Amino acid sequence: MSLTIIKPGLLDTLQDLGRTGYSRLGINPGGVMDRYAAQVANMLVGNETREAVMEIHFPGAQILFEQNTLISITGGDFQATINDEPVPLWHAIVVRKNAVLHFPKLHHGGRCYLAVHGGFCVNKWLNSYSTHLKAGAGGFHGRKLEKGDELPFKESSIYFAGLLKPGKEVEVLKWSVDTGSTYQHPNEIFIIKGNEWDQLTELSQQHMLEDNFTIHPFSDRMGYQLKGADLKREQNTELVSSGVSFGTIQLLPNGQLIVLMADHQTTGGYPRIGHVISAHLPKLAQLRPSDCIHFKITDIATAENLLIAQQQELNILQRACTERLNHTVC
Repeated sequence: MSLTIIKPGLLDTLQDLGRTGYSRLGINPGGVMDRYAAQVANMLVGNETREAVMEIHFPGAQILFEQNTLISITGGDFQATINDEPVPLWHAIVVRKNAVLHFPKLHHGGRCYLAVHGGFCVNKWLNSYSTHLKAGAGGFHGRKLEKGDELPFKESSIYFAGLLKPGKEVEVLKWSVDTGSTYQHPNEIFIIKGNEWDQLTELSQQHMLEDNFTIHPFSDRMGYQLKGADLKREQNTELVSSGVSFGTIQLLPNGQLIVLMADHQTTGGYPRIGHVISAHLPKLAQLRPSDCIHFKITDIATAENLLIAQQQELNILQRACTERLNHTVC
């Protein structure tokens, strides 16, 4: 019971929601870039939300399923096909043994997620399945997926094969997830002010909130480097290194910004101008190099309310997916 990588993608790794509690040792949480999409992918196939998923960047891998299984694909749209038949995002999909999944064309989004029923059978490192590329640990042998890699499943989903019509390799189940609220206005990113916000000149604060910033091609899972107006502080005093997190916006010495992403370092000495609110990290994660970002200041109360609403939506989705799957199988 497994799938095999028959052609590797640009950067495909196994990830979960990250490893927490080790930042004091210099080990960052890592994990998926888009926590919302990854959780929904697991929900659609009946998994717990912390199961490992495959995070896929375009161009994505070509994948052979060695067993009948139930899968879902969420996040960015890479025009997925199975045996050259288009399959939709945000659905549960039954796949027959020996079918091939392919991602031939980038439509939108920065990364997508593949979940399989039962999850992937890999060992945890520091209580997480996530791949830590710098440490060479977690995930599948601590590295990106390569040609010939076989990823075993934890559970058989052979009983889903009964949902396949004779002669069909794929069956898309008749229900899906509506994600409109999470990814609405994709280029508008809410932030709260950072500790060093007030050190910016008045003109720089104005640029920060009125200008658009473009994601630089050198951006990656560690951070999005942004191109925009040169921002300046009133005084260029040195700062003591302090803790940073996913979404921290730092001002670099050249006057440009960097937004720290999932594989960020645990501390940094650059000024912390702001922090992207947690509810907007999923849509930030789906932006790509050359995409624009427009920042908008909000307050902590609003940030909390948006995150609570998003979590409530996920809780409802989890119950609904479980109910639908149980009804479909029975």
